[in-house]
Amino acid sequence: MPDIPRRTNPIAEVVNRVDGQLAGATNAETVSSGFPSVDRILGGGLRRRDLIVLGGDVGVGKSSFALAVALRVAERGESAVVVSGEMDEERLWERALGIESRTRIDDIRRGKLSDEARAALGAAAVRLRDRPMLFIPTAAESFEDVAGRIHAAGAPLTVVDYLQLLPPRRAARDLAEEAAAAVRRLKEVALEADTALLVVAQLPRHNPKRRDPRPSLDDFGALGAVKYHADVVLGLYREEMYQTTRGVEGATELIVAKNRHGATGFVDLYFYRDWMRFEDMVDPDR
Repeated sequence: MPDIPRRTNPIAEVVNRVDGQLAGATNAETVSSGFPSVDRILGGGLRRRDLIVLGGDVGVGKSSFALAVALRVAERGESAVVVSGEMDEERLWERALGIESRTRIDDIRRGKLSDEARAALGAAAVRLRDRPMLFIPTAAESFEDVAGRIHAAGAPLTVVDYLQLLPPRRAARDLAEEAAAAVRRLKEVALEADTALLVVAQLPRHNPKRRDPRPSLDDFGALGAVKYHADVVLGLYREEMYQTTRGVEGATELIVAKNRHGATGFVDLYFYRDWMRFEDMVDPDR
């Protein structure tokens, strides 16, 4: 196992960092999500060496939001890694192009684009071409191979999509035990690789018919490993999925259910389903 980075004088490092920020310098330990409202509630963004777990109901847009964060990190010239158990590299770039160009994914797949959409797609491809992004499919990989590639990449942000599709670390009695072992190891990986590790997760204990279907800490299951070992736990909630008569199409809450470093609460996002694209409701993209 790679050594966890050691700090010779951590108190002095904290004081120097604070002094630098007061003088206008950026905090090298914080990775902006690219969504201003999210960064505000998280004290500036995602922190390197933190395990951040993002959960939500099936179809709510978890993978799209995680990819959007990676795209916005890479847009600033910071490297981002996306580890996917669902899609190969071509499919990931296809989705990234849809998000970036505001083009329907189905239209991209069918190759049926208007002249305007084709121009937008080409412009997005030019922008994405030079962004420091690495996509790693997990097919045929062992858990430690994946961990090793994350460590070797050394990116400020790493996205893992998703927890339940990671290769098993070792034989486990059931899926909950397997997921719990993965969560504990992923926290170690975040420390070893000095990366903000954003892990997408299914919610095995979520009941969409309960009175309040918003994701809670207990919904993540995994024998409580997410609840206790993650530094930040986020939940995505779209009311239209449950209250179609009262819901507002696209309106989304990103719930900060746990934040080891500060505030909990929620921020308002908007989801463009055709483009699989999220935007900040308070500070929308222009």
